[in-house]
Amino acid sequence: MQLNTLLIIGDWNILYIQKQLKTKPGRSFRNAFGEVIKSMGLVFGDIGTSPIYTLSVIFLLTAPTPQNVIGILSLIFWTLIILVTVEYTYLAMCLSSKGEGGIIVLKEILRSSLKSSRAIVFVTFLGYVGVSLLMGDGVITPAISILSAVEGLELIPGIGHISQNTVVIITISITVLLFLVQSRGTDKIASSFGPIMVLWFFSLFFTGLFSFIHFPNVISAVNPVYALNFLFHNGFSGFIVLSEVILCATGGEALYADMGHLGSEPIKRAWYFVFAALVVNYLGQGAFVLRQGQNFNRHSNVLFSMVKSQAEFLYIPFLILTLFATIIASQAMISAVFSLVYQGIRTHVFPLMKVKYTSSHLKSQIYIGAVNWGLLVAVILMILIFKGSEHLAAAYGFAVTATMATSTFFMIWIFHLHKDKLKLAIAYLVFVVNITFLFSVFTKIPHGGYWSIVIAAIPFITIYIWSIGNKAVYLSFRSLPIDTYIESYNQIYATGKILPGSALFFTKDLSMIPPYMVHCTIAGGIIYEHNILASVITMDKPFGLHKLFVPEIADGLSGLEIQVGYMERLDIPAVLKEVDFNPKVMFYGGDDIQAKKIHLKLFSFIKRVTPNFVQFLNLPYQKLHGVLTRIEI
Repeated sequence: MQLNTLLIIGDWNILYIQKQLKTKPGRSFRNAFGEVIKSMGLVFGDIGTSPIYTLSVIFLLTAPTPQNVIGILSLIFWTLIILVTVEYTYLAMCLSSKGEGGIIVLKEILRSSLKSSRAIVFVTFLGYVGVSLLMGDGVITPAISILSAVEGLELIPGIGHISQNTVVIITISITVLLFLVQSRGTDKIASSFGPIMVLWFFSLFFTGLFSFIHFPNVISAVNPVYALNFLFHNGFSGFIVLSEVILCATGGEALYADMGHLGSEPIKRAWYFVFAALVVNYLGQGAFVLRQGQNFNRHSNVLFSMVKSQAEFLYIPFLILTLFATIIASQAMISAVFSLVYQGIRTHVFPLMKVKYTSSHLKSQIYIGAVNWGLLVAVILMILIFKGSEHLAAAYGFAVTATMATSTFFMIWIFHLHKDKLKLAIAYLVFVVNITFLFSVFTKIPHGGYWSIVIAAIPFITIYIWSIGNKAVYLSFRSLPIDTYIESYNQIYATGKILPGSALFFTKDLSMIPPYMVHCTIAGGIIYEHNILASVITMDKPFGLHKLFVPEIADGLSGLEIQVGYMERLDIPAVLKEVDFNPKVMFYGGDDIQAKKIHLKLFSFIKRVTPNFVQFLNLPYQKLHGVLTRIEI
């Protein structure tokens, strides 16, 4: 029987709303301004806290001579222009799927335009690498951000020197507290993130401006000639400095990745203010270093020293604000990792994990316990290994730069397929800059940068094993075509030896009957008066829910295909109620996997320790019946 007579009985996408900042009828300026403020707290935490450590780390590598200071400031300015403003706010934000952004979205946009299977495999591989590197960044960001803020305690008047062990203990304590509150959700306090970050950026702007007006010559750094001269005159050492300059752009990918939550316009408009605050602060820090001259202590934190020299009585409030800003930056990265893993679960990239929704109206507010505790252990490990922000910076930047290069590569390919010559030319220029930075951060690998690779290897290996294992299971699974199944089904149903009531059988595809159902119904004779095949299919788009119903495949047998966006919260009992079906029992299949190869044995182990999909969907347990099928792979 052909299943081409699907009756679409429901189709709605109203749960997805693409937020635009452009003024529309009935949309007030206050709402538009509120979205800009919200984006400050949710998007710009990482890049907004980079002034705490970027110049401090750079001047550990190079002498703060006037030529070097101007050259480095010029590099920072043009890095923010090319790798953040041009790459993300101009190129990336014109590419979206239903308003969603991020490297996964870029991968899906490109895959949908490709015909070659080899090209699709290659793009999928690069996408998985990018996702893994972003998750690795999620480990290092909280560690370096909170650690750098705590190090500022030493400059509080009257405290004096604080031992490194004390700094580490305080940092770990704050980190543990941050991860402990994740299960409660951040919905209630998230509204305060924006105003706090606005205050933070104002502080960066005015402290930088106060220092800048005392040495206005640093404005010459906007001339790219000084950046090029610095690289040419310093040779390989200047190339190494590039690996630290990239720290000013960490978090830039969040502008694109968070586009689906806030819309492109609020993020773009907020970036104008953030960009101005960052540039003025970096120029102010450079002016402070030049004013210090021979008295500048290369081992001190430039930002904290500058603020303390301007107004010592404001230093403690500024330090408290810094700590809040770094916690918000860390929170944003943790939430981003949760979202990445959740998208991976819904697209079958990651194993199923228990997801807790911490907000009734914000889908982005989720909590994944396994990821949370894994991140906490990894962050504490990084703090204990590196102990200081200047050491941790050696491991920071590789993941970000590689992800940026991968995103730009995808954009070049997409613009080439779309024949957009202007954007293609700009993307090539950005890619050259990306590759230059990527080669420079390879110099960090022997000095701790390998930790970025080690951390990213964990999710990448998980993705690889899960993908290969699922493919092996699919090839070993002896599913039965529905036409063949119906012949046997009709014979049993016609005898009248059926059970009263109704039953639901989960299957991946309505056209194929899984082995467990064959064993139940044909071999075991477990057939009810009313039976329904239910298939849940994850769509490439983030939101939306479609119900496709086949009322009569055979006597007493119907089909229901539920298509759901990968970011959608699925309530199957509610969907069944809409189609007027209340099953007495729900059957699902379980796998008893017998593997021979080591990577498939790892897959079998992961399969055993992770939840079954019925646990992931939160179905009524009193109706569930699992049927185990042995599979050899």
